[in-house]
Amino acid sequence: MSRETVRPRAPWSRILTRGQTLTIVDLDGNQAVDFLAYDAADTSRAYSAQATLQAQETIFLTTGSVLRDNEYDPLLTVIADQVGRHDTLGGACSKESNTLRYGHHTYAQHACVENFMRELSRYGMGKRDHVSNVNWFMNVPVDPDGALGIVDGISAPGLSLSLRAEKDVLVVVSNCPQINNPCNGFDPSRAEMVVSGG
Repeated sequence: MSRETVRPRAPWSRILTRGQTLTIVDLDGNQAVDFLAYDAADTSRAYSAQATLQAQETIFLTTGSVLRDNEYDPLLTVIADQVGRHDTLGGACSKESNTLRYGHHTYAQHACVENFMRELSRYGMGKRDHVSNVNWFMNVPVDPDGALGIVDGISAPGLSLSLRAEKDVLVVVSNCPQINNPCNGFDPSRAEMVVSGG
């Protein structure tokens, strides 16, 4: 078993072998953890929000959800979840999206896309490999008219979720640095990555 604490605003990545479990712990509570996944043997086979949501017929992820690649093959399965709902629509923050949403004064702020680019570069990957992401612990309710928004989280200190790798999978995390909306309670905090089994 390995256990690593990811600092607030920092990235993390690892290749999980088939059968290994990754448990993500929201150590301090109300922390969004942005997440990408790729088939480690062929990184063109990446997590697809479209394939995942179409197959499970709901937009939220929880226990039993299967994260699928762009060919509809399973990458990871959520095998335990103490929160009950995670976002698939909100995307990752970037300098550009922060500027659009919150004003030009935010352009210099660190964002998830920069974390993803840093980690992807470790595997010879780049901007073209950046695909849609999951936001673990982030609360993005959808109204009956289709409107959505990022609101206060429903997670709490110490809550976690666990994912089982269905094949060898590259997972990439951005411990979200966002401070302009309540996804992190305006105060990014720590997350823990626990890898076991396999």
